[in-house]
Amino acid sequence: MKSVLSSRPALEAEVMKIAEVAGYLWQNGWAERNGGNITVNVTDFVDDEMKQMPAISDVKQIGTTLPYLKGCYFYCKGTGKRMRDLARWPMDNGSIIRILDDCASYVIIADNPVLPTSELPSHLTVHNHLIEKGSNYKATVHTHPIELVAMSHNKAFLGKDVLTNILWSMIPETKAFCPLGLGIIPYTLPGSVELADATLKELDDYDVVMWEKHGVFAQGLDVMDAFDQIDVLSKSAKIYIDAKCMGFEPEGMSQEQMAEMTKAFNLPK
Repeated sequence: MKSVLSSRPALEAEVMKIAEVAGYLWQNGWAERNGGNITVNVTDFVDDEMKQMPAISDVKQIGTTLPYLKGCYFYCKGTGKRMRDLARWPMDNGSIIRILDDCASYVIIADNPVLPTSELPSHLTVHNHLIEKGSNYKATVHTHPIELVAMSHNKAFLGKDVLTNILWSMIPETKAFCPLGLGIIPYTLPGSVELADATLKELDDYDVVMWEKHGVFAQGLDVMDAFDQIDVLSKSAKIYIDAKCMGFEPEGMSQEQMAEMTKAFNLPK
C-alpha cells in the first residue's frame, strides 16, 4: 500500500523527525519494551486531498470532549509498539488520526489501523490546552530517562524547584536550553485521570514535568525540541550522579553565577 508520506515531503520530514527521536529514546535506554509515547499535531502538513481520505478504522472514543481539536490531525505512537521499531518503521508502529467534529472521537486515516497509545486522552488533553492558550507547541513526549527517574527517588529533591536548581547548576547549557526548569508531580497511578490533571496544571509553568518514580512528560515546538529539553536535563542529572559516585557532593554553579547567566542570555527569571 502506498504511504500517505510518499507525495507529501513536509509531512514525511515531520514523521521522519519523530522516528529519529524514537531512535534516540531507545539508544539512551529511556524506552524499554513499549515504554514511552509520542504524539505530534501534524495538521499544518495535511493537504486538502488528505482531508478527504476515508477512515480505515471504526470511530474511536477519546473519553473526553476537546473542543479546540476539531478537525485536527495527529501522528500517534501505537499502543504496545516499541520505540526501536518506530524508529525504523514509523507508519507501521504509529498512525495518523483525525479528530471528528464532535471533538470527542477520532478515526485512523493512515497508513494502517494501528491503534494509538492508551495514553492518547492525556496527550490530546495537553494539545487541546496548548491550542486554547495560543501556544505554538505541537509535540508531546513521554519517556523514562534513567538518571532523572533515579533522582526522583530522593524525597529531598521533590520540593518545588529543588531539582530544577540542582540540574541548572550542573552545567550552564541546562538553564540556557531548558529555562523553565522541571516541574514535579508526586507519584500518581500511571494512566490515571489524576496524573493527567496534575500534568496539565504543571505544564502551565514548565515545559518538562517529572512523574515521580516513573518518567518525564515534555512539550515542545516539535518533537526534537521536546527531546532536546529532556536531553539537557538528563545530562545534568548524569553529571550530578557521576560526581556523587566519585565520592563528593558537586559544588554546582552558585545562585549568583546562574543569575548572571540569566541576565546575559535574557532567560526567564
